Amino acid sequence: MLADAFAASQAADLVRIDAQAADKTDAIRQVGQLLVAAGCVAPGYEESMVRREAVANTFLGSGLAIPHGLGEDKGLVRRDGIAILQLRDGIDWNPGQRAHIVVGIAANSDSHIAILRRLTRLIQDEARLAALIATDDPADFTRALGEDGAADAAAAPAVDLAHTAVWVVDYPSGLHARPASAWVEAARASAARLRVRHGDESADPRNLVALLQLGLRHGEEVTFSAEGANAEQALDRFVASVRRLTAREKEEAARAAEKREGPARAWKPSGTPRMIAGVAASPGLAIGRVHVLSAAELLVPNVPVDLATGGALLNEALTRTRAQMTALIDDTTRRLGASEAAIFKAQSELLEDTDLITLTCQLMVEGHGVAWSWHQAVERIAGKLSALGNPVLAARAADLHDVGRRVLAEIDPNLVTGTLADLPDVPSILVAADLSPSDTATLDTAKVAGIATSLGGPTSHSAILARTLGLPSVVAGGAELLATPSGTTVVVDGDGGRVWIDPSEDDLASARAWIEDLARQRAAEEAERGKPAVTRDGHRVEIAANVNRADQVAFALAQGGEGVGLMRTEFLFLERGDSPSEDEQVAAYRAMAEALGERPLIVRALDIGGDKQVPHLDLPREENPFLGVRGARLLLRRPDLLEPQLRALYRAAKDGGDLSIMFPMITSAHELIDLRRRCEAIRAEFEAPQVPIGIMIEVPAAAIQAASLAAHADFFSIGTNDLTQYTLAIDRQNPELAGDADSLHPAVLRMIAMTVEGAKAHGRWVGVCGGIAGDPFGAALLVGLGVNELSMTPRDIPAVKARLRASDRSELVELAARALAAEGAADVHALDGGAA
Repeated sequence: MLADAFAASQAADLVRIDAQAADKTDAIRQVGQLLVAAGCVAPGYEESMVRREAVANTFLGSGLAIPHGLGEDKGLVRRDGIAILQLRDGIDWNPGQRAHIVVGIAANSDSHIAILRRLTRLIQDEARLAALIATDDPADFTRALGEDGAADAAAAPAVDLAHTAVWVVDYPSGLHARPASAWVEAARASAARLRVRHGDESADPRNLVALLQLGLRHGEEVTFSAEGANAEQALDRFVASVRRLTAREKEEAARAAEKREGPARAWKPSGTPRMIAGVAASPGLAIGRVHVLSAAELLVPNVPVDLATGGALLNEALTRTRAQMTALIDDTTRRLGASEAAIFKAQSELLEDTDLITLTCQLMVEGHGVAWSWHQAVERIAGKLSALGNPVLAARAADLHDVGRRVLAEIDPNLVTGTLADLPDVPSILVAADLSPSDTATLDTAKVAGIATSLGGPTSHSAILARTLGLPSVVAGGAELLATPSGTTVVVDGDGGRVWIDPSEDDLASARAWIEDLARQRAAEEAERGKPAVTRDGHRVEIAANVNRADQVAFALAQGGEGVGLMRTEFLFLERGDSPSEDEQVAAYRAMAEALGERPLIVRALDIGGDKQVPHLDLPREENPFLGVRGARLLLRRPDLLEPQLRALYRAAKDGGDLSIMFPMITSAHELIDLRRRCEAIRAEFEAPQVPIGIMIEVPAAAIQAASLAAHADFFSIGTNDLTQYTLAIDRQNPELAGDADSLHPAVLRMIAMTVEGAKAHGRWVGVCGGIAGDPFGAALLVGLGVNELSMTPRDIPAVKARLRASDRSELVELAARALAAEGAADVHALDGGAA
């Protein structure tokens, strides 16, 4: 083999350290002369290398070039060999390409593929490459090119390195992608060489796919080993990193078990069909055959290009996909939490996998096209993972397919598959990575019975539209969903957040009966939705809707809404590339007020920051935007945003309607006093009527000093989503804590109780416009705590009204007291037994 020949030769004869070259051609001739001098090639081969470079660029990337002769000059090769020129200062190979290591190759057979595999591994290891550019020891190159990765190591018995440590896998789900990606991070931070062995198989822990292919299960023994500088300490640190993950993995397993069990009143099959757990996004149960938007069989054309062009295409596609994945991780973290985003972090790690990239490069070197090579590499490695018979690793194969499709689409946009135009005529379960709001809004409900997406969040536009359409929906089901074959019968549970795969006939009959019961219950609720929410003992609760645009008002009123409790004005900014003018804002507020008639309209002032960023406002990047300049803090610093909005609101109020203004993210009385002063100045300018001015209660500081804030606010509206985050001190980017963010935690409920008590000191009313207002049980607790108004997604209104009408306020007060005394959120949920 070529690499063996190099290792067996005198490295000093074939490696020139700190060489100098006038230009690319000079460098090629020098490395060719080394091959001639070593007897690997006949004189003249160096000129063949120069001629080859003229017709095909041999720059491999990351400062490494691999010149070799033309195929027609193979007769000049006497024996396989390679030579290396180290150019510390580098030379321009092509515009934008600077070479520091030139590897001249002479090969009669296909043995050059092995060295190319090792070189493509090398360009993924920036630290190792930098060390080779700076080394004074030719033997370092021998070692670098003599080492091999998992693909070659599989053929030889696994051997431990000098220092070892044994560990028994105690992760309940074994080694899957999330902990494996943490192993990769820990290994890459180590200067020592590390190895992981299970039985006769071993893997480099810097390689995610190689680790996963070990198929480590709970209870299996694994040996870690290390060699090199400070190897013992490095091994100790690595093993400590591995063990630190145990607590998190056990917590994740417990949460997964809870998730699988689902809500007490969710549908459960009597059999044991496979289940994919996601997040409930739109209520109801749906049965149908899967239609996967990206399920079409990929026919990837095999269009060879020269290696340099192919390498550039692949690199650009990977770079764009990495950026795409970064945006996806950020978006998922903001909407769902870091725990859910962790799977996409693991997916993005696959883009750095040396086995995957190496296999792709190998196939390209053999003369295949870029897209074809990438597709084949993904299929082969995913096939190996699937063949291990471990369902967790089979899901990782689905991850690999998902990432693979993204990269393919970047290599060749024509390879994007799946369309809403080819939906079958029978009701289907639409399965997709995610759906855009426009896609969701145009769905034909005669053809779509339910939706299941691998991405997305329960508060996304698409999820809200699914609720409006009455389509049961589960989001954030992961890449495993996309691997479900089209035509598979599934049950989508939009209440429990689960998708059941291939249920039995008995289970299908049970699900149909459940759907009929739900339909009867909802029909009864909707028949009564126009009635007020008055408890059996005569206590009335105002029920409003959260809407963003005037065209949503009719549906909200039809569902029983009695007004708009939250108009989110940030959507006027988020859904366009510039800020709306004052006149455009006036038109939006007037349209909303006119759609409502004399019903109340609460307009929240611009709430930007935290998870809602508007690129065209050029806001400074913050380390933690949730604790930074957002809401009222931003408005007070940006009169260019505050004053046009206040002018528009008071102009709209002059023409009639029951309009109120509400300011977000208030933490201190002085902020509200300042905002009221600015409101009054603008109101007087237009001689507009006085309008109620309220505030959002979103932080513990506001809840604690509710009594003093009530002296300056006309009303309170509690945003339970943010109040939960700030009360429980849960950073949404912390995967170990994100699963604990539950608005029914007793601490959050106590903050709500404090707010209600503080409001009473000045006779102010309190509403809730956060997520739990739309949950019948959550609404019951809020009324028991003394909340006067609930504002929610329109489709939630009938069920909430029905729950309150079936309750006595005195019983709800007792229920709330028990919830306040509970030890945790799970204990509060356990109190839910239907109507109080």
